[in-house]
Amino acid sequence: MGNDISERLENFAVEIIKLVGKICKSFVGRHVAGQLLGSSTSAGANYEEACGAESRSDFVHKLQIVLKELKESLYWLRLISKSGLISREEVSGVLREGKELANIIAKSIVTTKRIRKS
Repeated sequence: MGNDISERLENFAVEIIKLVGKICKSFVGRHVAGQLLGSSTSAGANYEEACGAESRSDFVHKLQIVLKELKESLYWLRLISKSGLISREEVSGVLREGKELANIIAKSIVTTKRIRKS
């Protein structure tokens, strides 16, 4: 993994920040935007914590939190798209990147757990 994933998570959060700025400032818009902003920025922050983990089990635990936050972000992105808060076209790229990141993190968790059992 390494710095590439860290940078991709950071860029993912930056794209979310830009996207959130496009959501209308209604009650619903603010709520959904806040939820998405929280989960997407948390994924990168938790990954940075995982990189400084004290043990392999701590590393896995923190990666599981990263995966949870990415999955939550994907939920909010789908909801934003389906509800029309932002067009599907504007959401599609960041949604695709979020899915790729979630797949990478999930595979890393499986691989790390397998190594631990060896």
